[in-house]
Amino acid sequence: MAVEQDAVDGRKLRGQRRRAQIIEATLAVVRRDGATGVTHRSVAREAGITTSLTLYYFATLDDLLVAALTSVADAYTHRIRELLDTDTDTDPLDGLARLIAESAGLGRERALAERELSTLAARRPALRPVARRWRDNVAELARTQTDDPDAVEAFVAVSDGLCTAILLGDREADPEHIRAVLARTLLGAGR
Repeated sequence: MAVEQDAVDGRKLRGQRRRAQIIEATLAVVRRDGATGVTHRSVAREAGITTSLTLYYFATLDDLLVAALTSVADAYTHRIRELLDTDTDTDPLDGLARLIAESAGLGRERALAERELSTLAARRPALRPVARRWRDNVAELARTQTDDPDAVEAFVAVSDGLCTAILLGDREADPEHIRAVLARTLLGAGR
């Protein structure tokens, strides 16, 4: 019985690894060719597997794109959750500013893929719930600072705009400047 369970667990683990490999290949295609370059064939080529294997794990292109966006969104969600769930000595605005600033450095490739896939969500409804996750998490963080719904909405918009500006720019992002802009957004609450 235990041998049978080990075989099942081994197959499950291999399946999880294969899914992760396909998702990473999808993100690589998005980074290189944009979201419009994602096909089952291009992802299979990137992953070094057969197209039928990508179809086995992700029956539709939307399934594949949702999984890729979910992978990136989950990473951002985890980081923002850490900011929200830590002790009160931690400044959530500082943490968010540093997360946004990473878009100019080590996190650029993932941020670019997330932005590309989130923009695609305007045309592909299956992506919308996952694309909203970043905005929802940033709004939750803003609500720790203010209860003004207009300020929360402005904070989310400014966060999105800062991310875009960083991706379009060609210089280092200054977390202190980003934090100051975010804080300024919250100061305008109630005016």
